[in-house]
Amino acid sequence: MSHTRWAIAALLAASLTSQLSAQSPAPWHDPSPHTIQFVTVDENVKLEVLDWGGSGRALVFLAGLGNTAHVFDEFAPKLTPDYHVYGITRRGYGASSAPATGYSADRLGDDVLAVLDALKLERPVLAGHSIGGEEMSSVATRHPDRVEGLIYLDAGYSQAFYNRSLGNVEIDSRELQKKLEEMRVASTPQEHRKLVEELVQQDLPGMEEELRELLKLLRAEPAHAVPPPAASAEDLASFAAFQAYTKRVGGVAYPESELRQMNESKSDGGVGKHQDKSVVRAAIEGGEQRYTNIRGPVLAIFANPRDPAPYAYNTPAERAAFESLLTDDIEAQANAFEKGVLSARVVRLAHASHYVFLSNEADVLREMRAFLASLH
Repeated sequence: MSHTRWAIAALLAASLTSQLSAQSPAPWHDPSPHTIQFVTVDENVKLEVLDWGGSGRALVFLAGLGNTAHVFDEFAPKLTPDYHVYGITRRGYGASSAPATGYSADRLGDDVLAVLDALKLERPVLAGHSIGGEEMSSVATRHPDRVEGLIYLDAGYSQAFYNRSLGNVEIDSRELQKKLEEMRVASTPQEHRKLVEELVQQDLPGMEEELRELLKLLRAEPAHAVPPPAASAEDLASFAAFQAYTKRVGGVAYPESELRQMNESKSDGGVGKHQDKSVVRAAIEGGEQRYTNIRGPVLAIFANPRDPAPYAYNTPAERAAFESLLTDDIEAQANAFEKGVLSARVVRLAHASHYVFLSNEADVLREMRAFLASLH
């Protein structure tokens, strides 16, 4: 009788285990062929470093603002047949440490150098997307001997290469604020006069022109832009469904591994809330600097005319008006980069997303391979 009870109990337990297994999805494993290590770059600060392997020259990817190195999980392995490919997740994001300070452009550049030192990488090529351009410019401006070349993936904007005739409202307003404070506490009449002359002759006229250009863009934006549809319960039921949603509303499909870095995962396999990194973003944007002397071989890819995400405009006319101004704005920066960085090959990819390596993978791979092959 006792044996029968144990048999029944075993059957019930097996049935319950089977039901729980059906309800709980199997743990997700990142399919990208990389290893992960953590490198100390500052006191109590460690950065996640991905290593996709490969042989040949070292190629190091730097992600854009809001992203981690996992955004390259599908793109980077395509270069491993010829290069040893790495990716760095900057401080404040993903699995890297998120200290309260240390987000100025040069500090972030120093983080990159610390990783190169730890991995013993001699003169690698750096490839940065978006805000990653400022980190590359920081390294190349201060330590051009540390890198063999730079690849700007829609990253050659004013935080990476500053042109005074175009300016940058955010950077210049901070400099203006600093100069006004210096004027307030100037210790001698001569120092006070010098600061006032600079303000009247250079800073204020320049700021006025930048604000006029910014106002053109702001006026071109529709007053009541159509927002993208919010993710539905079905869109959030799994990361695969959420990936399809982000492509539908944003135009590009992020690797699932990157979506898992940016959003919490639920126990049932669904997508949880977005990781709030607004404080980190503000600190990085507040730490932008002026870089004007980029040296070494450079490939700069600009998405222009840029293909904006869907759902951004009410009417075709509003979309066309804004696109025209945006195209002119980007082209002005691309021209400034071309003239100011004489060693640069500047490429424009028409109707590409800001995430050029996702929207125009074949084009970017072609340009990168040609550039990398040209290096000694």
